Amino acid sequence: MWPIRIRHGTIRSRTEEVITVLRELFLASRPISWVNTAFPFGAAYLLGGGRVDLVFVLGVVFFLVPYNLAMYGINDVFDYESDLRNPRKGGVEGHLASPEQHRRILIAAAVACVPFLIAFVVLGTVLSTAVLALSMFAVLAYSVRGLRFKEIPVLDSLTSSTHFSSPAWFALALLGDPVGRDGWLVLAAFFLWGIASQAFGAVQDVVPDREGGLASVGTVLGARATVRLTTSVYLLAGALLVFTSWPVPLAGLLALPYAVNSARFWSITDDTSAEAHRGWSVFLWLNYVVGFFVTMLMLWFALG
Repeated sequence: MWPIRIRHGTIRSRTEEVITVLRELFLASRPISWVNTAFPFGAAYLLGGGRVDLVFVLGVVFFLVPYNLAMYGINDVFDYESDLRNPRKGGVEGHLASPEQHRRILIAAAVACVPFLIAFVVLGTVLSTAVLALSMFAVLAYSVRGLRFKEIPVLDSLTSSTHFSSPAWFALALLGDPVGRDGWLVLAAFFLWGIASQAFGAVQDVVPDREGGLASVGTVLGARATVRLTTSVYLLAGALLVFTSWPVPLAGLLALPYAVNSARFWSITDDTSAEAHRGWSVFLWLNYVVGFFVTMLMLWFALG
């Protein structure tokens, strides 16, 4: 009986260890943000003339979980020291992974992504492979030591926007059809939305970033200027869609809630920059509300 107890105890211990590791990976991938990358791929693929096929399924699954595990997991590993000083970290807005988990997160991100990347190269074209390479480079360059684009003001916002825009670029590249004027305007508006969103997110971290010696668009421009720039860019993104074909201009109205949300902090100062966290909390759930209306517009466009 004694050896059996040891065996059962070992199995239980291994099971608990596996559950702990999976939980760490789940949190590192920031599930609250999964839809922000999977939806642009799926929407662009279907609106661009694609259908629910193998490529669609692979793309949605990849940009839903593996891509986010790589993007956020790598960020958590290389931002660990600064995240320790950031009160936002340790919850849905950013996992605080212990150092002993770092190697596992990096390995898991690679293992999760590589099979999909190989499949996309085989199933795709030269153009789609180039777009995918750019997307993955942006994921790495934002956080890894030696590049750290997140610490280069303006480039941090451009790179972050690439994270969320490139799934749509990749979908359209896979289809290979010309994008068209409306398509380019929608892509430009979405890219501007990403720039504004990253910049607004940086405002709440101005103080901890400065204390940690980190540069960002927020630390360089200051909280007030960044908020005002953010609000203006949101409005510009919405304005671009006015020049598209009906009913796409209606999507331009969806930029207004974001602009209103950031404009609430129009007179914020560096000392009070942490107050922008309230706006960031609204931003997180606002994505789901706006996503619902975007879906409704997509159905209208597809069925109209």
